[in-house]
Amino acid sequence: MTPHTEIINDLLKLAVDSDVSDVVIKTNKPGYVRLAGQLKPVDMDPVTGEEIRAFVDEHVPRVFRPMWEETYQVDFAYATEGVGRFRVNAFHQRGTPSIVFRHIKSTVPEFEDLGLNGGPMLNLAKAKDGILLICGATGSGKSSTMAAMLNWINRNLDRHIITIEDPIEYTFVDDKSVFQQREIGTDVPNFELAIRAVLRQNPDIILIGEMRDRETFETAISAAETGHLVLSTMHAATVAQSLTRLFEFFPPEQLAQARRQIAGSLRGFICQKLIPTIEGNGRVPANEIMAADATVKNLILENQTDKIQELLNSGTGADSYSFNRDILRLIKEGKISKADGVRFSPNPQALEMNLKGIFFN
Repeated sequence: MTPHTEIINDLLKLAVDSDVSDVVIKTNKPGYVRLAGQLKPVDMDPVTGEEIRAFVDEHVPRVFRPMWEETYQVDFAYATEGVGRFRVNAFHQRGTPSIVFRHIKSTVPEFEDLGLNGGPMLNLAKAKDGILLICGATGSGKSSTMAAMLNWINRNLDRHIITIEDPIEYTFVDDKSVFQQREIGTDVPNFELAIRAVLRQNPDIILIGEMRDRETFETAISAAETGHLVLSTMHAATVAQSLTRLFEFFPPEQLAQARRQIAGSLRGFICQKLIPTIEGNGRVPANEIMAADATVKNLILENQTDKIQELLNSGTGADSYSFNRDILRLIKEGKISKADGVRFSPNPQALEMNLKGIFFN
């Protein structure tokens, strides 16, 4: 093992042993780790730019090397025996290299492991077709939630599941379902080729790592309309923002067509954020969930999506509810503090009223 790899592997081992989610390494600084959402320095010698660059040069897949050399940024997967697998992003800042590692846990999680309310999610996961989007900020646990859904499907349903990931995060062992996991750069040269080929591979369920552009979304719509269930993630904080993001994929002159396509294919949204536990030693997910029933689809068709938030706030559906409803549940169950609930709420004034037993539909 080369010295630069040994330095970084030691840091990664420390991170995994401490149940850390992310490791940040900047030129001429010690490593930093993100523990329960807090960024903390590690007691170690600074890592030099030469050591960071040598690590990337040694471990970046050959197909990605031109990207690193020409654009000074690259994503790839890294695994080291006895420590684990990591999603890696290497990049330059102020002319020097930095690198960020995200630990990919080897055990595929259950809903209970993540502290999720699995019932509404299972109802969405049982769908035969449509588009289901898991949304949230970076580091909000989207991939883990999606993995928990696929894990349940794997143990309970016979499905052919094809994933397109950059890189692969959780690895699945076939149970009742059969998985084909394709990693960009290792199994297929680029995302576009993988997307174009997936409908010819006889899937029941397609996982697309991220809904990144219009081409990806149009492929998802095509798959949904031909009897496939498509799961993907998107960077959006709430259901309202998620719907806005979908319409942003289309030019203004195609919005009427987009409303028809989205109303016809959308299965639902699961939006997520992580809130510190009341003990202060971890984080628990809060969710906003919208199942796209007939009422929601009609509101999308009629360009009245602003009324969807009112539906979520009313809490009349068992499978659809707002962040405030879920945050209120977490406070009442003693899992998070009132102060943190209000701090993470998208509508803190309404939550304060809810805590007093006052609700506005």
